[in-house]
Amino acid sequence: MQISELKNEGLSREYSVTIPAADIDQRVDARLQEVGATVRIPGFRPGKVPLNMLRQRFSKSVLGEVLESAVNETSQEVLRENDLRPAMQPKIEIESFEEGKDLVFKVGVECMPEIEEADYSKIKLTRLKAKVEDKEVDDALERIAKDFRKTEPVAKARKAKAGDVTVIDFKGSIDGEVFEGGAGEGHHLELGSNRFIPGFEDQIVGTKPGDSLDVKVTFPEDYHANDLAGKEAVFAVDVKELREYVDQEVNDEFAESLGLENLDALKQQVRERLEQDYGQVSRSRMKRDLLDALHEAHDFEVPAGMVDQEFEQIWQQFEQAKEAGQLDEEETSKDEEELKTEYRDIAKRRVMLGLLLSEVGSKNNIQVSQDDINRAMVQEAQKYPGQETQVLQFYQKNPQALANLQAPIFEDKVVDFLLEMVKIDDKDVSVEDLMKDPDEEEAAPKKKASSKKASSKKASAKKAKAKKSDD
Repeated sequence: MQISELKNEGLSREYSVTIPAADIDQRVDARLQEVGATVRIPGFRPGKVPLNMLRQRFSKSVLGEVLESAVNETSQEVLRENDLRPAMQPKIEIESFEEGKDLVFKVGVECMPEIEEADYSKIKLTRLKAKVEDKEVDDALERIAKDFRKTEPVAKARKAKAGDVTVIDFKGSIDGEVFEGGAGEGHHLELGSNRFIPGFEDQIVGTKPGDSLDVKVTFPEDYHANDLAGKEAVFAVDVKELREYVDQEVNDEFAESLGLENLDALKQQVRERLEQDYGQVSRSRMKRDLLDALHEAHDFEVPAGMVDQEFEQIWQQFEQAKEAGQLDEEETSKDEEELKTEYRDIAKRRVMLGLLLSEVGSKNNIQVSQDDINRAMVQEAQKYPGQETQVLQFYQKNPQALANLQAPIFEDKVVDFLLEMVKIDDKDVSVEDLMKDPDEEEAAPKKKASSKKASSKKASAKKAKAKKSDD
């Protein structure tokens, strides 16, 4: 085998590889002998078929397999001999090949960069800390109590209004035919909750127990049941009862109904949950600041192919958001080339930070344990009540989905490792300041200096989301 370097620029390498015809013939013969050990040909026992006959019958059919194997093996040898760490799958281009002649092909590869890590102890971050005030605990208790409100029959006869709960029997039909899943008895429907088909609840407002009416609605075009989407339906409705919510008193009895000892225990649990929530927000903001600092502290070339792949994903998300009408006015008014330049910068940042975090994790033997993965799978499964088993099986059978689940766990472990190395100053702030959008905070001073300049720099919702995904 002959290897010649054709290109050595930055992280890009290209080699020309020549495999002699004799080597190809030898590989073909070896493969034919493997075939001959099992193939059955009349007049010959397995393993006793002459090589010449095997060549006549099978040489063309095994040649493609042999060439693929030869290219893969020699490509890996090129990487080993030149001590290369490919960032992506090498690109193979066959230059020339004819039966009985040398095989010549090119191997193009983008290498992983050499990363010189910064002195992390010189990075300074601020950790925002918000104290949980008694009023916030009381407000949270009120929200919990509202979620657990009960209803009771309306004491004085009146018509139903928004916020009431009506107990109804209903039966739906389309073109006079009752459809599956369109009937119910004794159903408690909160008017104004928008849990039924648009327009349904509005027609119940103003009714009273004992009323019967036909509710006419049209199923949304994007309704989950395709056989009903966009169709007009009539529901025969009988109003059985009118109920209204009664306030849930926050006391020891309420706490006990939630499985706690008393009201003080409930307050303590709520306070701890708020502290956890604020801590997560604080960590998220500190992580963002850390990644910004890491980006500023490092300057190394990143593989162009990886940037291209990341950019394509971001641009695809942009196109989908555009088609769905989810872009703001600023984004839609920008020139496409300007947008692509901005998104490519985001892609480059993502790739750079990804490579850096991977390097830190590798050098410091940071690993994701099976217990970490199991916990993450369970958390995902809990998002789909009743389908937990299917979700777990999906991850167990889908390596790519499992890898996608593992990646953020690894990133958080590396971030935690780095946060132990940087200098962190605590700063007490209000809950309002803690919850402020960092993008809005950055835009505010620029807007004071120049509204036009701020407009050009302000991240759109979609662009901000793209950037935050690496934060």
